[in-house]
Amino acid sequence: MLMNAARSRLARGRTYLMYSAAVWLTACSTAGPSLPAAPASRAPENAGTAPLASASVTPVLTRSGAPIVQIIEQQNRLYTVAAPILLNNAVLCKRNAHSVTAFIAKTQYSYSSDLAAAAKQAFGLGERLQIMTVFPDSAASRSGLLPGDILLAVGDSKIVPGPNAERDAAKMVELASKGRLAISLTILRGTASMTVNLPLSRACAFDIELGNTDNVNSYTDGRRVMITRGLLDFARSDQELAYILAKEIAHGALEKTARPGMHAMIDKLMVNQSATGAAVRAPILQPYVPVSDATADKLALYMLVRAGADIDDAQSFWQRLATQYPAAKSNSYTALHPATPYRLSVIKAVMATIKLKQSNTLPLIP
Repeated sequence: MLMNAARSRLARGRTYLMYSAAVWLTACSTAGPSLPAAPASRAPENAGTAPLASASVTPVLTRSGAPIVQIIEQQNRLYTVAAPILLNNAVLCKRNAHSVTAFIAKTQYSYSSDLAAAAKQAFGLGERLQIMTVFPDSAASRSGLLPGDILLAVGDSKIVPGPNAERDAAKMVELASKGRLAISLTILRGTASMTVNLPLSRACAFDIELGNTDNVNSYTDGRRVMITRGLLDFARSDQELAYILAKEIAHGALEKTARPGMHAMIDKLMVNQSATGAAVRAPILQPYVPVSDATADKLALYMLVRAGADIDDAQSFWQRLATQYPAAKSNSYTALHPATPYRLSVIKAVMATIKLKQSNTLPLIP
């Protein structure tokens, strides 16, 4: 995403404000043993806005019956776990590499009309673009940005509050970042305005989306990566979630064109889609060819170790997923990603190669 500013309505010429990845990227050490757990985000004490997530926030039910607080927290978890993978692998996803920021910002208009009131009540979102999450150890965090900050301007360009604020800010960042290593942001914190110099990072620029279904699956259309609510719940830890995210990011980086039906599937399952919008027929997705699927497994493992993740449990995770949700189960992950024994054999061989490279301090490049 990029500030989640570039949704499907900005499919062309959009800016990667991070996280999305929405506006997202989190810088993290490649030497760390595992990916960081999703942090609990909160607004600064002196901010005149509602906290991003707090025990005092009353969950507001959306049309699907899920509290919007839960939806936002799930999206933040996806962004936070994906961030190190995206940030540390620009060299492995060259077609998708862009300069990005490292935070999520939204307005009440970031959601469809039936969700906007709930977002406003739960998080204080209104006409102005508000930072929801700043990723730890990122350039944005080191620059002093905080959840609850209101974005007023990018460089000398003021962000006009209203329905177009997110889109306009994305375009401003895109223009301001050309040929530069940093951009200037004017923010409002409480009643005080200030200017922040924000360094940009090179990263794999994928939007990371939450799929509004209990089906256990994940998708990518080359621009967006979607993890369904069912698969998110299946992952026992952030490490397991990282395995899933890396696999879809790898697919997105490898495939020059989106597989048939992927755009429509992701559009259909977007959490913030309008309840009154035109219905999208569920597309029939053809299973991945085993060789191309295993190639994505290989790239995913390299992406994970470069992001500091522990890959020792990767084989057991994919085996557990295939056993619990076999290919015979309609709309399951394994139905879309078949040939589990072959995939596991490739994963085992790649893991051995990676460990050999690590022991000999060789570049972690496939």
